[in-house]
Amino acid sequence: MDRLALVVEGSTEAEFVKQGLAPYLLSKSVLTAVISLNGRISVTRLGERMADLCPNFDRVTSLVDFYGFQDKGDLTPVELERQVMEKVKSRFSFDLDESLVIPYIQQYEFEGLLFSDARAFNTLPGVTASSVARLTAVRAAFDNPEEINDSRDTAPSKRIAQVITGYNKAANGPAVALEIGLAAIRRECPRFNQWVEQLESLG
Repeated sequence: MDRLALVVEGSTEAEFVKQGLAPYLLSKSVLTAVISLNGRISVTRLGERMADLCPNFDRVTSLVDFYGFQDKGDLTPVELERQVMEKVKSRFSFDLDESLVIPYIQQYEFEGLLFSDARAFNTLPGVTASSVARLTAVRAAFDNPEEINDSRDTAPSKRIAQVITGYNKAANGPAVALEIGLAAIRRECPRFNQWVEQLESLG
């Protein structure tokens, strides 16, 4: 059984992994340990934490948002992932096998995954049919949920908060994701699905 360290941005991602992704990976013979950075994500901070974990695990990966990544500048998620990999490698005096490290940055935000099926928001208190319809309309405007953009006003979490009063991303986000289900999220979100495919192949 492979031991996987999964570095997450904060409590929202941690709960999603613990309740949804980790049990699935365990069924594929991958045992997942969740390590939270509690925000303030940068290439250096993420890369150094992943490097610290390498000696104690078979593989190390990450789940952090592109939105809010502190030093992203004009870089793409793929370019940032490459920089994180280089930061990890720089911490070792030998040529680290890159297959041991899987940097993953969610485009654009974890909450984008929740647009895979807006009907799941019905599980939250006070959500109306009108609210679900508005979120469904947002999803329909993009080819897939991961393309919902990341500006200060239109990031996925901002769009949800504009529609659902009192939405709490840490408490409500994982619950909605679990209601949607991992399989449905993977069907709707190709970048996320590709990452999960990498992880499940480890077992």
